[in-house]
Amino acid sequence: MIDIRPFGTLGHADHGWLNARHHFAFGGYRDEGRPGWGRLRVWNDDEIAPGTGFDAHPHRDMEIITYVREGAITHRDNLGNEGRTEAGDVQVMSAGTGIVHAEYNLEPVKTRIFQIWILPDRRSQAPRWGAKAFPKAAREGGFEVLASGRAADAGSDALRLNADGAVLAATLSPGQSATLRLDAGRGAYLVPAKGRVTVNGVALSERDGAAIRDEAEITVTAEEEAELVLVEVAA
Repeated sequence: MIDIRPFGTLGHADHGWLNARHHFAFGGYRDEGRPGWGRLRVWNDDEIAPGTGFDAHPHRDMEIITYVREGAITHRDNLGNEGRTEAGDVQVMSAGTGIVHAEYNLEPVKTRIFQIWILPDRRSQAPRWGAKAFPKAAREGGFEVLASGRAADAGSDALRLNADGAVLAATLSPGQSATLRLDAGRGAYLVPAKGRVTVNGVALSERDGAAIRDEAEITVTAEEEAELVLVEVAA
């Protein structure tokens, strides 16, 4: 099953400094048909104006992954962590027992991010934050694991998640394909950050979402230059 969620049908909230699209119910956007996808709870497509951002606020018991599409995001939290994550790179915040953080666009241009929340496997864990650069050249033509809590990825270079799931990314040239196997009981959610693709022959436009389940294997083929982000979780 591949359920396409066109960009134009996503929840929308324009706060002036923040222009957000919601793939699933979030904040003031209520949609009983889109509460999440398995352990994946939130996928927000955010555009943040220069010199603005999210002031300090708390989170608890959630794995929060930020994939930067354009620009950069600067993180600060009450644990003393601070860092700047640039386009193509990833940061992970495990909220655990509680963390207070702020996220700002300190750049002179608009910053565009995917903000992804995954429900943790274990509650009340120690909170932590980490970020890492992932050169896009390393994921040309195939999926690279960026963040994971899956046993199969233990010891890899991926950022660690407190959840049995993974965030992957790929870049494809026109006509190029990438294939990914999905074990029984697993699902995936795929969004092209850039470009048009097909997923097992089903067309997907830029920033559309594809909720995938009961597919043993998916093959993504680029119709044009494409950048893909995918979350794999228990369905």
